[in-house]
Amino acid sequence: MDELTSLFAFISACIVIILIPGPAQALVLSNSISYGKKSGIITAIGLNAATIFHSLFAAAGLSAILHTSAVLFSIVKFLGAGYLIFIGFMTLKNSSQKETAQNNSSLKKVFLKAFITGILNPKVALFFLAFLPQFVDVSRGNVFFQFILLGTILALMDIGYETLLVLITSFASDRFVRNEKFIRVRQKITGTVLIILGIRLAFAQNK
Repeated sequence: MDELTSLFAFISACIVIILIPGPAQALVLSNSISYGKKSGIITAIGLNAATIFHSLFAAAGLSAILHTSAVLFSIVKFLGAGYLIFIGFMTLKNSSQKETAQNNSSLKKVFLKAFITGILNPKVALFFLAFLPQFVDVSRGNVFFQFILLGTILALMDIGYETLLVLITSFASDRFVRNEKFIRVRQKITGTVLIILGIRLAFAQNK
């Protein structure tokens, strides 16, 4: 398989993967609905920064260790689940307060939360371990760089798609942005989504 054919196959596979709704998109959209489009976009960037790190882990062989160690998998899984549930409850607790997450300090927190959420998801690490090697060609040399390049391409494509979703969602939700009751409802939705994602991750299996 030549380079262009391989790249086309990879991009085609990425499009299919990106279009499948998942927990990451749920988090991006819930943050966008609750705190505005900037927070939604920053969430997408934070999650995909973690995506690039997972491609680095796969290249370094760390994901393989996670795959073979049930104990390590469980530790990372429960850390991630606990973190999601914690920030979910904190969001519910603060749902009576008006939070827009539009200042630089808050946006940094949004990015950090999304990044940590992505890093502490062992299922993502195992996905990269299974997916990326199919498109890495040892004969081309610098396998490590190929892993990082492929992970970056996937991350950029995902950010583009999720940004589009955020803009579409924000167009509808901005009509209600000044409604205090709607703001509280949005934050409760976000908190509930985070808790559900945390519980879902807690029951994830090492497959």
